[in-house]
Amino acid sequence: MGPPGLPGTRAWLPVVRQACGEVRRDDAAVTRNQTMATSSSAVLKPPARPAESTSIDSGPSSIPASSKPSPAPLPADVTAALRPAASIDEAQAFTRKLAGSHYENFSVVTLLLPRHLRQDFCNVYAFCRTADDLGDELGDRNRSLELLEDLARRTRRCYDGQTEGMLFTALRATIERHHIPAEPFLDLIDAFAQDQRVRRYETFDQLRDYCRRSADPVGRLVLYMCGYRDGRRQQLSDFTCTALQLANFWQDVRRDLHDLDRIYIPAESMGKFGVTEDQLRAGRVDQAYRDLIRFEVERTEQLFQQGDELLPLLNNQVRPQVKLFGMGGRAILQAIRDRDYDTLTSRPSLSKWQKGRLVLSVFAVKLLPAALRAERRARP
Repeated sequence: MGPPGLPGTRAWLPVVRQACGEVRRDDAAVTRNQTMATSSSAVLKPPARPAESTSIDSGPSSIPASSKPSPAPLPADVTAALRPAASIDEAQAFTRKLAGSHYENFSVVTLLLPRHLRQDFCNVYAFCRTADDLGDELGDRNRSLELLEDLARRTRRCYDGQTEGMLFTALRATIERHHIPAEPFLDLIDAFAQDQRVRRYETFDQLRDYCRRSADPVGRLVLYMCGYRDGRRQQLSDFTCTALQLANFWQDVRRDLHDLDRIYIPAESMGKFGVTEDQLRAGRVDQAYRDLIRFEVERTEQLFQQGDELLPLLNNQVRPQVKLFGMGGRAILQAIRDRDYDTLTSRPSLSKWQKGRLVLSVFAVKLLPAALRAERRARP
């Protein structure tokens, strides 16, 4: 998963991969997974578990030596994230470096945030990045599932006061400072685990349920860090974060299919417009495909419109930055429209100029009031 300068894990990594748990596997989690199983083509069965339990460590490999064949080393950033921290300062320096090196748009957004929130955003981003790497960078679904389970165990231990590694040393401070519950973090891990099992979605409701765990928790984490805990703001944030995730899906149809063997367009929508998986694989864009993507873009725009009601409920310190997330997602939808809904032959994206214009619009909103106040003070 992963975003175009926004929150969704795919929306923030996708605000949020632009714009990150299960593992308790309680009855509610099992029920959620079972709702995805309306079609054998929509769901992958969980792979069989090996006898040994896999856990992440700070060394080059997390698989016991007895396992065969020997797995590839973990991504370097995951290894670093779980390495013991000598101090909270070292841990926070690590998350800042990770945020700046992986995601150029994220580092720009953090500069627009109030100074007291920047470190917390980096800490949360580091968690999302680590989970994302475990989900999509290993090339082994079985191993990803086991390591994601281990990450969830570490997350719960963090809430029990047992911080392990630089990631959780930094994140623990953010959790305590803003009284963040465990659910958003665990839901994000659950979504990454679902990506290992589910490659197709039958209905839009199933896709929305996935977004509820892959994208919406990121927006809720942002609200917690900004001091908001009420259900109304969370619901409105969910609209925006789901829309960001969906915009990314419509943008990345070709890449998701060819690189990850995933189709996020609901089968019911494809059937409605007469588009087949063979057509997607062949990259054949016809009027039926354009109508399909137009349909998805239009209902995604409606979600952005519903999410707009959140902005007046935020204080001036964070409203422009949150607005930027929605503006970025809508810009992706417009890029899709500008290509006449062709997202198969190439990937619609924003130019550096377009991204810069979005950021400058936020700078203007933030700086203009200050400039006007300075002007008034200067008047005789």
